[in-house]
Amino acid sequence: MSELLLGIDVGTSACKAAVVDARGVELAHGQVPTPWEPVPTGAELDADTLLRAVVDAASEAVDRAPDGDLAGIGVTSVAETGMLLDEGGAVLHRPVAWHDSRGAAEAQALARDLPDFTERTGLPASALCSLVKLKHLGTKGAARWLNVGEWIVHRLGGRQVSELSLSSRTGMLDLDLVAPYADALAWAGLPADLLGELVLAGTEAGRSDGAALPGTEGAALTVAGHDHLVAGVGVGVIAPGDVLDSCGTAEALVRVAPPQDAAARRRSAQADVSVGWHVAEGRQALLAGVWSGLALREVLDQLGADREQLSAGALSTAPGDAPALELELHSLDRPPVRLPDAAPAALWRGAIDTVTREVQALIAHIDEVAGPHTKVVVTGGWARDPAVFDAKRRLGAIEAPPVVEAGCRGAALLSGVAAGLFASADELPAVSAIEKEPA
Repeated sequence: MSELLLGIDVGTSACKAAVVDARGVELAHGQVPTPWEPVPTGAELDADTLLRAVVDAASEAVDRAPDGDLAGIGVTSVAETGMLLDEGGAVLHRPVAWHDSRGAAEAQALARDLPDFTERTGLPASALCSLVKLKHLGTKGAARWLNVGEWIVHRLGGRQVSELSLSSRTGMLDLDLVAPYADALAWAGLPADLLGELVLAGTEAGRSDGAALPGTEGAALTVAGHDHLVAGVGVGVIAPGDVLDSCGTAEALVRVAPPQDAAARRRSAQADVSVGWHVAEGRQALLAGVWSGLALREVLDQLGADREQLSAGALSTAPGDAPALELELHSLDRPPVRLPDAAPAALWRGAIDTVTREVQALIAHIDEVAGPHTKVVVTGGWARDPAVFDAKRRLGAIEAPPVVEAGCRGAALLSGVAAGLFASADELPAVSAIEKEPA
């Protein structure tokens, strides 16, 4: 029987899973919506309901896969969101979405009280990081913090570990010391040992006990890390200088780089670019994001035209004939899009050009900090629009190979490291070797 690997990706929109073989070929998939519950500040969810959604997605993929020996399970997830546990392992607060606005006032206090926060953590003092959300929710009785991916691995039978790329997004990790940031934990009223054993993605964190996910007993477990970085692994973005441009509702730019010093972290923060540990050993990631997909969707909804015709028209529109548009790309608190009087195809070209210029500026800023990039790999739903992908060519972009779920594939392959099939993240099957997915 062939050895199989299961990758689970707990994303903002959906919990996805894929079974991958040792060649890196995706064999089967499963997907269930992430069970967020909207609230005035954003969204939150019930931890046990999330676990059931993850199990349902994973079970669907496993049931559809051919027979084989399941050697490993890797879990990647959104960052910033997680579970604050008490001494008995109970969840103290309902997990809050990474984009939820709670913690904004606390972030202002953090910037004032810990002026070296960005230099130490690589993050701006904003409501995005986990630390200020926990301060807002309350930290009494807290004993352990587990990011979503870490908690899922624990519930599948694994140890309580803190993976470096996910921990880098919390505001609780000192990047230089590679240790808990004691001043930040004390500021929030959290215990010094709140984080678990700090590990690299691909480290075995125990074996599945089969209780939550029947039929997976004995599979090596690993926390694969932050979903954007793991999606990069899934499409071969892993070497220093590589850039992933993931074009979803939010567009994420992930630049792989050698470790950055405090001065570089300050310069990155000037353009809202964060720095944290990568899932590959000895590397860090510079991460920037814009709400480009959301803005493009708003423009499409106003135009109300056929998408294929718009793209064809945009491709034939000269850059000088496309009007400049004002689009809010950096905040969810956004005014309605106002479109000037022009042909729909020209407006669509103008929207795409506006987004492309912003992405170019972010990549240029990152290059100033970390040095010139070597390649850009573009993935995600918006990249399937011919006009959008044509604009990406200005970045030196190459089309992503035929990977169905990059995050799931990356997580599965990192579980192969935990299972001993691959020596490290640098020894994974090449994307170029992927065969056509079986029907």
